[in-house]
Amino acid sequence: MVFKKLMQAMGVGGPSVETVLRSPHTTPGGVVSGEVNLIGGEHDSEIHGLNLALRTRVEVESGDSEFHRDVEFAKVRVAGGFTLKAGAKHASPFQLQVPWQTPLTHVFGQPLRGTTVGVATELEVARAVDATDLDPVAVHPLPAQERILTAFANLGFGFRNADCEQGRIHGVHQEVPFYQEIEFYPPPQYRGINQLEVTFVAYPQSMEVVLELDKRGGLFTEGHDSFSRFSVDYAHIAVTDWENHLGGIIDQAAHRRGFF
Repeated sequence: MVFKKLMQAMGVGGPSVETVLRSPHTTPGGVVSGEVNLIGGEHDSEIHGLNLALRTRVEVESGDSEFHRDVEFAKVRVAGGFTLKAGAKHASPFQLQVPWQTPLTHVFGQPLRGTTVGVATELEVARAVDATDLDPVAVHPLPAQERILTAFANLGFGFRNADCEQGRIHGVHQEVPFYQEIEFYPPPQYRGINQLEVTFVAYPQSMEVVLELDKRGGLFTEGHDSFSRFSVDYAHIAVTDWENHLGGIIDQAAHRRGFF
């Protein structure tokens, strides 16, 4: 299945752009490929640049308020510096590298509510830039990420939501200016926890996993958070009992901070 978007790039009479993805499915560290088709408008156009960019929606905190904005986190130049004749057709194949720290949009084959990723096609004509609507891209987890998420599901944690937040995690090398939090409801045995937030920071051979436990506040007590972080080597993902390992991490963090 491919996603097609057709737009009038520079208004009435301008060139049109059609982007065709070979597949809308990928993973962190993967590739999105396809073809951009240009159709000349009613007059010749000087094409200064044809770019493709990956974008996602990010939550930004500013003082006591917060807002959302679209963030571009990967970009490739497909073509540029040519004249598109009136009515002419021009095809440009492309390969867009997907950053390792791209947020997930699907888990276990289902959409991950709260996170979207898409490809925007940007056309530079006559010192102006116009962009298409996003062509959605489904970003599925790496095997190591899916194994961790499966372990949490087996422990009884239920998916709540996911979002991307602008910022940096202390002590962790990030290649993008935001991080994704995947939020879970706790099972009954962790009744002192309001929610669990899981963040993956992936690299080619390994990843960092950051866990945030949000304590449930009471009538006379304030809720607070506890953080844990550990590294996962992809080559060793299959030799660990992750249900037991993650359960131990959560128990230690919860008891250390008095969640029970």
